[in-house]
Amino acid sequence: MSVFCGIDWASDHHDVVLVDSSGSLLARARIDDSAVGLADLLQMLAAHGDSAEAPIPAAIETSRGLLVACLRATGRPIYAINPMAAARYRERHAVTRKKSDHLDAMVLANILRTDASAHRALPADSELAQAVAVLARAQQDAVWDRTQASNKLTSHLREYFPGFLGAVGVRREGVTHSIARLLLATAPTPERASRLTKAQLRSLLKKAGRKNTIDAEAERLHTALRLPQMRQLPLVEEAMGHQTLALLRQLDAACTSADDLAKAAAEAFETHPDAEIIISFPGLGPLSGARVLAEIGDDRSRFADARGLKAYAGAAPVTRASGKSVAVLARRVKNQRLAAVGYVWAFSSLTHSAGARAHYDRRREAGDRHTAAQRNLFSRMIGCLHHCLTQRVSFDETIAFPTPTTGPLQTAA
Repeated sequence: MSVFCGIDWASDHHDVVLVDSSGSLLARARIDDSAVGLADLLQMLAAHGDSAEAPIPAAIETSRGLLVACLRATGRPIYAINPMAAARYRERHAVTRKKSDHLDAMVLANILRTDASAHRALPADSELAQAVAVLARAQQDAVWDRTQASNKLTSHLREYFPGFLGAVGVRREGVTHSIARLLLATAPTPERASRLTKAQLRSLLKKAGRKNTIDAEAERLHTALRLPQMRQLPLVEEAMGHQTLALLRQLDAACTSADDLAKAAAEAFETHPDAEIIISFPGLGPLSGARVLAEIGDDRSRFADARGLKAYAGAAPVTRASGKSVAVLARRVKNQRLAAVGYVWAFSSLTHSAGARAHYDRRREAGDRHTAAQRNLFSRMIGCLHHCLTQRVSFDETIAFPTPTTGPLQTAA
């Protein structure tokens, strides 16, 4: 590579710089965030030797957006440089800490010129894998939004209607359960809830999808909603009921979004060639498998070995050594989404795989706490996943968890 491109991204325009192998400025321009701006950029690259056989690499401080997507479609290497890393490089060029869009673009271009090997280009994932990533991440965001809306509603109910939380608290889903949401929409205050008859409660249970023990559940709710509790003043209670309905609409929207996106993500994932291998692992289903595929992609050249994937997922520890001091710590810098689904994966595998359970128990007996033991199990699992995807074979528990031999346990790396 003899020409390098740096792009300082903004919402409505981008500063572009081209430098040669010696760091000399070849060209600079400011382009609009539009199809015309993209055409100007491609023309600028072509004028300096860009071709399909030898595309000019580009560095930019984001991995998302239409500009990045269109540049990736051209087949050129795109390096998404962390803004914090770019800020450190900036000090090499301006000790006065001055900053400008042109200078930032120059810094990005020079990062590729001097340290391209220290940075990773965006993976060449297939179109289907990118679509699964969009749906899986959106569904995860919707789940987080649902949790936030649920927490807000629960906190609000504690201020004036704790009896409702006691009535629906027997369900793991709490206020997110369809019965709880329908009941709260019908009776958002203690006064209205206490006036509900058993017949009305049975009708609400059927409307919410309940099919079994409807009479017993209606009897339980009828009693629970009439238990004595502390109350706000009548007008204040009615006002808080109106606020509850507003919060409930936000929760309903979040629940609907999470369910719809979960269905779409699972359907898209099941059409991917890697789906059969991924869900062959214990503890992974269509949705959790979609989340795993969304973060690791299907570009097999992205991770040279299993260690790289483990580090990316946060499953491999970090060793810090200085002189006689050596510390092995949990990895903090990682793909948080992959680490989150990894925790669920490892936890679920304990009840679906005898080998996974035995591995976890051995780690606990060796002194690991619960989180450390699960992280070690996740490290083992994701290492096996790298092998299975590379070799195009399904999970085999007898190979993944052979009969353990006596001796000290090794820390996952």
